[in-house]
Amino acid sequence: MVWETWAALGGQAWLTAGVVVMVLLVLTLTEQATDLVLVGATTLLLLAGVLVPREAFGGLANEGIMTIAVLYVVVAGLDATGATVLIAQKFLSRPRTITGALGRMMFPVTFISAFMNNTPVVAMFLPVVNDWAKKSGIPASKLMIPLSYAAVLSGTVTIISTSSNLVVDGLLRQARGHGMHIFELFWISVPITIVGVLFVVLTHRWLLPARQSVAAPFGDPREYTMEMLVDPDGPLVNRTIEQAGLRQLPNAFLAEIDRDGEVLAAVPPQEKLRPNDRLIFVGVPDAMVDLYRVRGLAPATDQVFKLDAPRTRRALIEAVVADGSPLVGQSVREARFRSVYNAAVIAVARRGERVRRKIGDIVLRGGDTLLLEAPTAFVQQHRNSNHFYLVSRLEDSTPVQHNRATAAIAILIGMIVVASLEWLSMLKANMLAAGLMIATRCCTTAAARRSVEWKIILSLAAAFALGTAMEKTGLAKAIAQTLTSAAGSSPLLSLIAVYAGTLLLTEMVSHGAAVSLIFPIALQTAANLGLGYMPFVAAVTVAGSLGFATPLGYQTHMMVYGPGGYRFADFLRIGIPMDLLCAVIAVTMIPIVIPFRPA
Repeated sequence: MVWETWAALGGQAWLTAGVVVMVLLVLTLTEQATDLVLVGATTLLLLAGVLVPREAFGGLANEGIMTIAVLYVVVAGLDATGATVLIAQKFLSRPRTITGALGRMMFPVTFISAFMNNTPVVAMFLPVVNDWAKKSGIPASKLMIPLSYAAVLSGTVTIISTSSNLVVDGLLRQARGHGMHIFELFWISVPITIVGVLFVVLTHRWLLPARQSVAAPFGDPREYTMEMLVDPDGPLVNRTIEQAGLRQLPNAFLAEIDRDGEVLAAVPPQEKLRPNDRLIFVGVPDAMVDLYRVRGLAPATDQVFKLDAPRTRRALIEAVVADGSPLVGQSVREARFRSVYNAAVIAVARRGERVRRKIGDIVLRGGDTLLLEAPTAFVQQHRNSNHFYLVSRLEDSTPVQHNRATAAIAILIGMIVVASLEWLSMLKANMLAAGLMIATRCCTTAAARRSVEWKIILSLAAAFALGTAMEKTGLAKAIAQTLTSAAGSSPLLSLIAVYAGTLLLTEMVSHGAAVSLIFPIALQTAANLGLGYMPFVAAVTVAGSLGFATPLGYQTHMMVYGPGGYRFADFLRIGIPMDLLCAVIAVTMIPIVIPFRPA
């Protein structure tokens, strides 16, 4: 039977198999961009006639993939309002070790993901964890895979938390007239979740890469001195330096505090902040951007509040003063930046030398680098000016709209509730939320366009096309039948085979397609053995939700792929042991929770 299945495969199926193997080898053994490899493979199958254009580009019209694209806009609204910082303060704190950081992050994420779809959970936590990693000095590569894994692990605690669960539920209702209740797989999933989280926490030092982003070193010419004011009505008043998160800043430090004319140098971590304290920071540009986004701190100069542009249309801009500039020899105050340039100077860097004056009193020299808050049009207007050698915008430096954070969080919660109660589909709920983020000015249209990670969307769409080719040519079905037929008449071996077949296809095709392909095979396997079908349905459901070994196995893996700076092999290193561990627990627990019984 198995040999007949493989013998019946045509040339297109074998070509598809060759392309899939080639993709896996290239992604595993080289550092080629994932989107480039997957799009190239899709192009090859399109040119060979395996796929027609509608199938090759069908992923771009897929509801799940478009849901992710729209989610990026929702996340942009959270980030632009500082809501991500509020979420981080609620769920996370400053950890002492990476192990502690993983525990603090993974357990809340698994709990939340148990009761709502895991894709928006990862979308919500992605910028939070990224910012948290930066402030804690932890490599993002140590946290991003665990974030995705945490969301996926609890995917079968309830039926509503993963889309593939709902696919199986729908197939079961169609085939047998009944579905699964919401906690059908609870006692199977809980041990998997607990053991899976502990496995990641205990093995991260060996199985997860530690890739630090290359930060600008201290002492370079762009080490700024910047003054920030403690907002008297903000949340930092009466907090210590440590509690405010201003002690161990990445690539920056708090040099001193100017308090009513008294200068406090070498500030101890237990020093409490008071209203209108002037904090003097020294650090590289990226650190200045991060400080500028801290809730409760405001620029020490009041000029930023007088600029002729809304803050959503401003950014932080670096400008190097030219030697022949009329600015040379003038203090920042005398230069009247607001009236002349419609800009406010918030920091100055002078060739590695620390400038020990208030911003307004600094006398400018040729070669000084100024950090300005200005309308985004400033770069275009002054790019060729003889006043400056160089003018450039810092990325992600639009001032944060803290006053809209509550609205952004309310929109997020509303999106989750509406989707979880199935009042609207996930895509419709996300599109409504994205529209509200823009309508309430939590996010600008320009920021919304920039927020979408098109590399990830293209990778997912191309992977979807590969899955379509495997289904269309019969290759996926042949793989599944080979695995299940090898089990013979043993119920346990048959259960293992059904689980393995689903898992293998989940890692190579979309998880929704994997469970759709294996579900009828699982029912037939149960019928051949004369047993009830529910243990085998459970195996399909659990395996379809728990693919860890490739970034293609689940969309949340692709969402963390870029921010974590991962390579394909990084997923294999930790994902294969995770797959095996979860499989062992699943095939052990399924017969205990749902025993084999005669049909």
